[in-house]
Amino acid sequence: MIIAAKVLFWASFFVLFYTYLGYGLVVALWLKGRGWIRGKRKAPALRDDAEEWPAVTLLVAAYNEEAVLEAKIRNCRELDYPPGKLKLLFVTDGSDDGGPALIRRHADIRLLHRPERQGKVAALRRAMPLADTPITVFTDANTFLNPAAIRELAAHFRDARVGAVAGEKHIRGQASGAASTAGEGLYWKYESWLKRQDAELHSVVGAAGELYAIRTALFQDVPEDTLLDDFMQALLIARAGYRVAYAPGARAEEYASANLKEELKRKVRICAGGAQAILRLGALLNPFRFGILSFQYVSHRVLRWTLAPLALPLFFAANLALAWEGLLFFQYVLFAQFLFYGLAVIGYLFRGRSVPVPGFFVPLYFCLMNYSAYAGFLRFFLGAQGVDWEKARRAEAGMAAS
Repeated sequence: MIIAAKVLFWASFFVLFYTYLGYGLVVALWLKGRGWIRGKRKAPALRDDAEEWPAVTLLVAAYNEEAVLEAKIRNCRELDYPPGKLKLLFVTDGSDDGGPALIRRHADIRLLHRPERQGKVAALRRAMPLADTPITVFTDANTFLNPAAIRELAAHFRDARVGAVAGEKHIRGQASGAASTAGEGLYWKYESWLKRQDAELHSVVGAAGELYAIRTALFQDVPEDTLLDDFMQALLIARAGYRVAYAPGARAEEYASANLKEELKRKVRICAGGAQAILRLGALLNPFRFGILSFQYVSHRVLRWTLAPLALPLFFAANLALAWEGLLFFQYVLFAQFLFYGLAVIGYLFRGRSVPVPGFFVPLYFCLMNYSAYAGFLRFFLGAQGVDWEKARRAEAGMAAS
């Protein structure tokens, strides 16, 4: 029994360590060694010659976003891109607020609207035939871009091997120290670092809907019940043999979820979409066909949604059994686990308050992420996660005034 418990303990530990820390370390060391041989990948230059920049369609899917649309349109006007080369296309299908009427007041914005709500995928499918530019940039209505964002994205397409470019997501208001803000903000900082590593190694594994760009001709229709259309779209392009590049200079800013309940709702939907994506992108699990891309996909995404959440209770149970046998090392590890989960409980009790050290909420956010994997997979396999999901409320209702 002790041997079996030790095998389970170390196997679970390896899965957890590799998933959350080891993969990043492996890639960092890989890149360091490769850099000595052939140097780092050069970032594309931002040139001033307007003739060299491709025409771009900025596509915004907005469902009942009247509260933020004026600020979003103002933000679009502030984007630094050659005059006449940036087209604005908004699709507001299903919106029953004043958003469509507000957009119609802007003659230079093309609006698609129908009263029926059929989901974001259906709306994008309807909009894409109107994107008559070489590059299409996708962004959310409640997301705000830095002025250079479109240039930073478009510059990568000078490389013919690049089929898509992911922008960098930033969480506003991280200084507040609240549980949802601090946890989500720290998570995205780590994710951004991993995406830089992935892009340098080979390709970013997926893209966030807040900001990403594709070669318009590479757009692929996905089933209308797709939960993570942005993730699927980027990986379908990667599966077709193109790189997904990363543009850290293209920043998308939004506020964190209003509270942990709203963040949990968002995470559960993402994990349900992860289960769906694993089934629909099964071919990417074959390293003999896709090589480094399969290694990145499994290490960065699949393990987080599958083996890592399963390993957590197994790691705890094996550790408990070994500590019960009086083995001192495993008693210390068990104490560390109790301390970690104790901090998560304290974080939950103080979830509505601000604390001076944002990292205080890391154990809580870690537990929330892994609970979401269980809940998301259950919702997906029970068919309980609809495509017309209820969006999570953000921390700043007054964002339109920012």
